[in-house]
Amino acid sequence: MADDELTRAARLLDAQAKAVRLFAEIEERGLVAPGQGERAVSDRVRDLANELFGTTRHWHKRIVRSGPNTLKPYRENPPDRVIGADDIVFADFGPIFEEYEADFGRTFVLGGDPVKRRLRDDLPEVFAAGKGFFEEHPGITGKELYGAVERLAADRGWELGGWHAGHLVGEFPHEKIDGADTESYITPANGTPLRRRDKAGRRCHWILEIHLVDQEREFGGFHEELLTLG
Repeated sequence: MADDELTRAARLLDAQAKAVRLFAEIEERGLVAPGQGERAVSDRVRDLANELFGTTRHWHKRIVRSGPNTLKPYRENPPDRVIGADDIVFADFGPIFEEYEADFGRTFVLGGDPVKRRLRDDLPEVFAAGKGFFEEHPGITGKELYGAVERLAADRGWELGGWHAGHLVGEFPHEKIDGADTESYITPANGTPLRRRDKAGRRCHWILEIHLVDQEREFGGFHEELLTLG
């Protein structure tokens, strides 16, 4: 079991490393640019993942959202929008690398708006603080981590944009997670410890999602990656 767990952790980290490279290439190639439609950018990222890694499958819908669409939680499907010259954009992708899932999200700011830049810069800091809180509390529950992330966001003047702040991740296809299964999410309704074993006896691994929004200014940003590894 110990060797299996080490292999599984290594495969999840490798999948995330590929996602990191994918997003670096997105930025280097300037795929997120003014005048581009969200769906067109999403399709280019899909094609780039195939070019770099031969990836043809994604375990959840591909998301590129800009402007007011960045306020919308994952489950909504806002109309396609053209990215503006002074815009904020986030991308959320779940590519499958050699049967292991990655789930990775980052935010891009076009132009010099200082509030949008501050949001972009706050996202990884709130993520790091949330991960630090998780690491400092061995018996932490989903409810407790969600509350901590909510406080961290509020301290910087933001609200959380979704009903959860992360979820289980693993091999594809991992055990189905849905709104009825609160134990699969970092959410106020989940009073179970995050550090636990799944039904197959394997260690549970988690993604931490930080979706920060400014309802008044009508924009938000997104940052996600592995919580339990790295």
